[in-house]
Amino acid sequence: MTRATFRRWFWVHKWVSLVCTLFLLVICITGLPLVFKDEIDDWLDDGLPYANLPADAPNADLDHIAAISRQMYPGQIIALIFRSTDEPKVLVSMAPSWKEFRADRNSRHFIRFDSRTAQVLKQSKPINEESQTFMGVMLKLHKDLFAGLLGELFLALMALLFVVAIVSGVVIYGPFMRKLDFGTVRADRSPRLKWLDLHNMLGVVTLAWALVVGTTGIINELSTPLFKIWQQTDVKALLEPFKGRTTPGETELSSVQKAFETAQAAMPGMVVTSAVFPGAEFGSPYHYMLWTKGQEPLTSRLFSPVLVDARSGALEGAVVMPWYLRALELSRPLHFGDYGGMPLKIIWVLLDLVTIAVLGSGVYLWLSRKVTSVAEADAELATSDRAASPRPLADAAE
Repeated sequence: MTRATFRRWFWVHKWVSLVCTLFLLVICITGLPLVFKDEIDDWLDDGLPYANLPADAPNADLDHIAAISRQMYPGQIIALIFRSTDEPKVLVSMAPSWKEFRADRNSRHFIRFDSRTAQVLKQSKPINEESQTFMGVMLKLHKDLFAGLLGELFLALMALLFVVAIVSGVVIYGPFMRKLDFGTVRADRSPRLKWLDLHNMLGVVTLAWALVVGTTGIINELSTPLFKIWQQTDVKALLEPFKGRTTPGETELSSVQKAFETAQAAMPGMVVTSAVFPGAEFGSPYHYMLWTKGQEPLTSRLFSPVLVDARSGALEGAVVMPWYLRALELSRPLHFGDYGGMPLKIIWVLLDLVTIAVLGSGVYLWLSRKVTSVAEADAELATSDRAASPRPLADAAE
């Protein structure tokens, strides 16, 4: 690599890193508790415990659960029913009306049931009336910096710059360290040179993980526009033959329990997790949209919707998700490391901490650039009989 080429790559690495470092530090720090989100939520949960029943205890009828929900909140609509595959839980999401729900999705609240006994375990206030929790703040900062879609797109750009910083760092690492053993940290030299070696070594060691997390971070931040594209293309085309029907009222709805069973029969080898009621903007105006997923470690991250006529209960189609939403579904567990149990989560946290050290050392190297002069940096490298060419470190000092 010529000196001119090296300087160009170094310029890219330096300025791209400087632009995104502050925001990446926010993402990495907020990501630490989010790795353990399920465990923290369970620890802080104040709901009633599940009934102590045999593992093969049958589930309660979902129509019965829906009826209890409507009795508890007369006049309100059910937007979604979710049945967990990990614990005996059913969540019923409700809102004052479809009009209010479409105007503000935070007007919804939920009721948690024991899926076997239909006992109410917990109720929530509407989201817009709930006080902000610590995990809620961490999630909003991590996802969109409290700036909604614009925040998501901005953080997607920062994640893209992070990937560029990683690639450019790899390009300059070889020439910079070509006469040093891998992982060498010259602790007996100046503090700045020591931190430079640590920055390089830690960055290379976490290279693969950082690329995976950075790339999946880009995909995750684009989830809102990707789903919008899907709704405006595939879903719109799928619903075109049903155009002209009216959205059924609450009293016209067929059995949601039978809708689950119909979807299950249509998708053997899959498990039905939720039903979106007709009227939701992320569903169909005429159908129950039932979401199914696989039962294997990989396919459990891949979801496919099934349409069941909300009036008649008849099966009216299964939807094949496009490749970009498949990529989004697969990227989520890779981003948070939540597919391999507690050992993998601990590894994810340790790698996150190392990445914070890489970002912090990069900031230190930038802030200390005027403390160590170019002449001093050249002299330090020139006196090392195993050092690389002195010019790159002089460039770094500049």
